[in-house]
Amino acid sequence: MAISACEYAEAILVAVLLALFAKAFVFQVFEIPSGSMETTLLIGDHVLVNKFAHGQHMGPWARLLPYRDPVPGSVVVFRSTEEPDKDLIKRIAAAGGDELAIRDKDLFVNGARVEEPYRSLRDPHVFPALPSTPSSVRPRDNMPPFRVPAGHFFALGDNRDFSRDSRYWGPAPAANLRGQAVAVLWSLRPRTAEEVLAKSGKGGRTGPRVVDFFDRIRWQRTFTRVR
Repeated sequence: MAISACEYAEAILVAVLLALFAKAFVFQVFEIPSGSMETTLLIGDHVLVNKFAHGQHMGPWARLLPYRDPVPGSVVVFRSTEEPDKDLIKRIAAAGGDELAIRDKDLFVNGARVEEPYRSLRDPHVFPALPSTPSSVRPRDNMPPFRVPAGHFFALGDNRDFSRDSRYWGPAPAANLRGQAVAVLWSLRPRTAEEVLAKSGKGGRTGPRVVDFFDRIRWQRTFTRVR
């Protein structure tokens, strides 16, 4: 039996609606633009984010989708408190009600030092907790005890010495959560300055050298789980 044009259109419409629903409420892919989560996540990683883990906090979807409280240790995507139209990806260090402190780069939650095998420290200098330390850098390595308000979470980048996070702009509302990072689907290494010059035909070369797209793919990161 032949399928009519109307049935084709209905099938296409259903497929489009399912794809839009999945993108809005189930899964989405985010590209890592900065090094604040190195070495857990690298610039050029394309990360699969489970949006179902943190259901919508308001509106008609609140009863249909599950809600999961922020869990310390999870790598999450959330709306920036400084730039609401921008998404950030960080690791939750503490949730609402937790008391957090940082002492000489070490993280303490509810009085206990947190083991952070994922943390990367690249600057041996420690900014002391002294009034003479500029306020712009003072919270990087030392923060007095701070209780995270209910309905919020405290986020930190794994590249601890080079991450702008809750140490600078404070805790983020749980309502800003968009999802939890699950896995790196694939990763594309950014071009080096030399490769950019070669591609543009500059830099004193006899001719432009086009860098093969596949040579820049980090194959070993494909389908790796985000921990």
